[in-house]
Amino acid sequence: MAGTGAPPLARAEHFIWLTARVLEQRRFAHRFLDGSPDPVETALAAYGNEDGGYAHALEPDLRGPVSQPLHTAHALSVLDSIGRCDGLRVERICRYLSKVSTKEGALPALLPAQRGYPAAPFVPVVDDPPAELLATGPIVGLLHRNEVWHAWLFRATDFCWSAVDALEQSHPYEIEAAVAFLDGVPDRARAERAADRLGRLVRAQRLAVLDPARRGVPGGAGVRTGRAPLPVRLRPYAGVTGPPLVHRRGAGALAGPPDGRAAGGRRLARQLAPVGPRHRAGGQAPGDAQGPGDVTGLRPRPGLTGLFRGLRRPRALLTPPAREHPP
Repeated sequence: MAGTGAPPLARAEHFIWLTARVLEQRRFAHRFLDGSPDPVETALAAYGNEDGGYAHALEPDLRGPVSQPLHTAHALSVLDSIGRCDGLRVERICRYLSKVSTKEGALPALLPAQRGYPAAPFVPVVDDPPAELLATGPIVGLLHRNEVWHAWLFRATDFCWSAVDALEQSHPYEIEAAVAFLDGVPDRARAERAADRLGRLVRAQRLAVLDPARRGVPGGAGVRTGRAPLPVRLRPYAGVTGPPLVHRRGAGALAGPPDGRAAGGRRLARQLAPVGPRHRAGGQAPGDAQGPGDVTGLRPRPGLTGLFRGLRRPRALLTPPAREHPP
């Protein structure tokens, strides 16, 4: 059992075995204990439905057997984290997304079929839900980052571009969805320009904590009352090889590394992975010795930095590239 004096990763492991679902336990074992990705995919399959979507509280805010886009986004993020966002599994998911899209070719946040099943009180069920960047952006960005080609992506991508370009008043969750889209979309030059504009919007509307040390101090920079800090989760665009059941862009400058796994595209746990040997019971991974509040020695990841130019970043993220001018 990991006590209070144990390394952070040991305490995290104890917490996972004590409280997490089987899916999260399998993901932890895969990432930190050299576990196979197969049990992760098996655990994920338990949440799947015959229509190609996912349900059964995969996204904990929504309960019941009804497939929803938010569940499906969660499923795709799991597949992405184990390098299996390809093949028949993604072809099936894209067919589901096509069936539940609005007339704009994008996704609503919640389908009305959720009515009658438990859901978080802040998730309203309406009869004719509109297309939402919040639901569509992360899925489109993730599929592009994994070099998936599917007919559904064409109109969904156009919708996301229009929604991002039209953003004037927003909130942290919508900004996060926009960043997830921009972080994977192929048009990198346009993405950088859009990210720079959103960065100015975030600062102007005080949607992010600019200086955590001064949060709540009169005159200090902080988020508006009732708003959460904007998560900093930027991932690079990288390919993942796989069977040609879902057409993928050819090799070239955007091709993945020789082992077929994405150079980036890993979720938060991978971004904060300690450098060096993985944790074992009774031992420490580099970075543990500094204590839970120190991220020195954590592996950096590159990505879009224009959005957060001038904001305080965790040291686990790469510093701005040389071409980036100061704020």
